[in-house]
Amino acid sequence: MAAHRKPRQRSVSGSKARTAATIALAGAATATGFDGTGHAEPELTPGQVKAKVDELYQEAEVATEKYNGAKEKAEAAGQRLKDLQDQAARKEERLNSAREELGAVAAAQYRGGGLDPVLQLALSDDPDRYLENAEFVERAGNRQKSDVTRVRRQLREIEQLRGAAHIELTSLKSRQSELRRHKKTITGKLGSARELLSRLSVQERARTGDARGADRASRSSTGARDRLAAPGPVSAQAPNSRAAAAVSYAYQKLGSPYVWGATGPNAFDCSGLVQAAYRSAGVSLPRTTYSQIDAGRRVSRSDLLPGDLVFFYAGISHVGIYVGNGRMIHAPNPSAPVRVAPLDEMPFTGATRVV
Repeated sequence: MAAHRKPRQRSVSGSKARTAATIALAGAATATGFDGTGHAEPELTPGQVKAKVDELYQEAEVATEKYNGAKEKAEAAGQRLKDLQDQAARKEERLNSAREELGAVAAAQYRGGGLDPVLQLALSDDPDRYLENAEFVERAGNRQKSDVTRVRRQLREIEQLRGAAHIELTSLKSRQSELRRHKKTITGKLGSARELLSRLSVQERARTGDARGADRASRSSTGARDRLAAPGPVSAQAPNSRAAAAVSYAYQKLGSPYVWGATGPNAFDCSGLVQAAYRSAGVSLPRTTYSQIDAGRRVSRSDLLPGDLVFFYAGISHVGIYVGNGRMIHAPNPSAPVRVAPLDEMPFTGATRVV
C-alpha cells in the first residue's frame, strides 16, 4: 500500500504544480492585457489612422481655443494689476508729501511751546498783533485738519487699490494655471497624433491627407494659382473694402505653417489667422472662435460673401475666412499649412459678417 501511495502523491503534487503554472500564466496574460505591454496593438489601416488623427487634431483645437481665451484673460488681468500698482505708487508718493508737510507743522508747534491762547493774549506786549496772529493760527489749524483728513482719505484709497490688486493677482494666477493645463492637453493630443502618423509610410500619409507630403505638391500648383488668380475677383465680391483687405491678407498667407496659439505674421492657428487678417484691415476682433462668432452680424450659408467668417463643429472650435465658390481660407492643423479648402471639409456651424 505504501508503494501505491507515493506515486499517487507525486501525481497530485504534479497536477497542482501544473494548475498553479497555468493560473500564473493566465494571470500574467491578463495583467499584460490591462497594461498594454503583453500583446501587440491591432494594426490600424491608413483610413483608421486618419480618422483618429483628425479626432485628436479637433480635440487639440478645442483646447487651443480655450488656451487662447485663458491667455487673453491673463493678459487683461496682468494689465489691470499693473495699472492698479501704478495708481497705488502715485498715491503713495502724494501721501508721503502730505505726511512730510504735517510733520513740519507739528515740529513748529512743538517749538512754539503750545501755550494756551488766553495766557498768550495776557502776556502779549501787542494784543492787536496777537489777535491777528491768532486768526492766522486758527486758519492754519483748519487747514491742518483738512490735511489730516486728506491723508486719511489717501490711506483708504491706497488700501482699496491694494485690495483690488490682490484680487487681480489671484485672477492672474488662476489664468496662468489654466494656461498650463490647456497647454498640457494640447501637447498631449498633438504628440499622440504625431505618433500615429509616424507608423505610416510617406505614401500612406499622403493618401490620408497629411499635408507634410501631399500638400507641398498642391501648394506648388493649385495653391500658387489660387494665390495669383483669386484675390482680384474675390475682392470685388466682398461687401466692403475692409472685408476685401482681410481676404487679400489671407491669400498672402497661404502656405504659412499652423502653430497653436500663433497670430502671425509668419504662423497662425485658425482664430489667429482671422484676427490677423482683419487687424490688417483696421478691424479689431476678439481672440477666440467663441467670441469671434459674436463679433458681427450672423448670416446664412446661402448669403455668404467673401470676408465672412465661417465656423465649424458643434463647439464652434474652428473658423475660416470665406472666399467664394463654397471655399474658405483657413489654418487647418499642424499637419497642414494655411490653405484654401471647401466648406464641406468640416461640419458647418454658422457664419458672421464682421463689417
